[in-house]
Amino acid sequence: MKQTILIRNVQVVQGDVMPRCDMLIQDGVIAKFGRDLPDAAGLTIDGSRLTALPGLFDMHVHLRDPGQTHKEDIFTGAAAALAGGVTGVACMPNTTPAIDSVDTVRYICEKASHTGVEVHPVGCITKGLKGEEMCDYAALKEAGICAISDDGRPVECAETMRKALIQAAELGIPVISHCEDLSIIDGGIVNRGKASETLGVKGMDRASEDYITAREIILAASANVPIHIAHVSTYGSVEIIRHAKAQGVKVTCETCPHYFLMTEDAVLSGDADYRMNPPLRTEKDRKAVLEGVLDGTIDCIVTDHAPHAPEEKADFYHAPNGVIGMETSLAASLKLVHAGMLTLPQLVEKMAENPRRILGLPQHKLAVGEPADITLVDLDYHWIVDPEKMHSKAKNVIWKGKTLVGKPVYTITDGVIRYQDTEYMANRK
Repeated sequence: MKQTILIRNVQVVQGDVMPRCDMLIQDGVIAKFGRDLPDAAGLTIDGSRLTALPGLFDMHVHLRDPGQTHKEDIFTGAAAALAGGVTGVACMPNTTPAIDSVDTVRYICEKASHTGVEVHPVGCITKGLKGEEMCDYAALKEAGICAISDDGRPVECAETMRKALIQAAELGIPVISHCEDLSIIDGGIVNRGKASETLGVKGMDRASEDYITAREIILAASANVPIHIAHVSTYGSVEIIRHAKAQGVKVTCETCPHYFLMTEDAVLSGDADYRMNPPLRTEKDRKAVLEGVLDGTIDCIVTDHAPHAPEEKADFYHAPNGVIGMETSLAASLKLVHAGMLTLPQLVEKMAENPRRILGLPQHKLAVGEPADITLVDLDYHWIVDPEKMHSKAKNVIWKGKTLVGKPVYTITDGVIRYQDTEYMANRK
């Protein structure tokens, strides 16, 4: 049921940081901005400590539904998104079955329609993620996909990838590439170098990512079509993408907060929660990824939210790769704002506007007449990340036990409050 909501004295970020004002929401849309607006029948929120951002969009998440719902499902994934101020997601296709059929796309869209979160499935490039037979992209698009990818695996055959890029471009569907050469990886589980040597395990060489990043860019440039590079983690990939953009190649890319805020040192404890793919890398890589975020080489900040059951993460050597991140991504990324490296509008661009632009989705703006799709954040609120308080089924969060500054405290979609942080409310009384 749509609500009438009056948010008093809130700071609004829309293209710039606007002066504090009142915001009235009625019938699912933003009805009015002003000073000292009259009380309206409905809910009034004190926004004097809050900042209103357009709802964030995470274009790289794993909801594990269908088929792997012991890790996560669409409902718990949506709850985690809302708790992180994320109002829209693109969910990756490595489910069981994979998102390679119209029926699976429809299943996800129907189930997600009840969550209050915009869930856009990403279809497979190849059937069953096997790298062989290409999917029917036109049928998948008609059913509701927003992009195609074999994420979780690379497309090993360059010619298959080239054909997919061309067919997808003809249909106006973005292609997202998981850049990894499996023959180079050869069973590696952490970054090759200090991490692999200290832990006595096989390492994942950076050449794996750099090689396929370069391949995808060459293929896209040859066909003059777009390519989006997922989860950039190496200094080599950043430089390859930067050079390609300067040459006019239609390449966009993303990274995750852990790649510009953490290094392989975090995994030296042998805690599998810090294992992901691509892995945490060196300080040189971290600095290069950060510089790519700051100079615009890297277009989007995403999470690669990858939930796993606690028992699956218990054994470091055999655990699956992946970390969860939707509930902490904004707070972690705000480190760049607090340090004066990015402005709030620039962060909104990375976490809301660019993902929607790349996927060809409508922008959600904080303007009169626009749908009320809003994240209300206390930028100065200090909180300790507790895995047991996560809304996800999974607990593999790398910020566990750490204090983050800034937290979404209300998330509104279609003019309805979908999430409010009750612990925050109690602490702020």
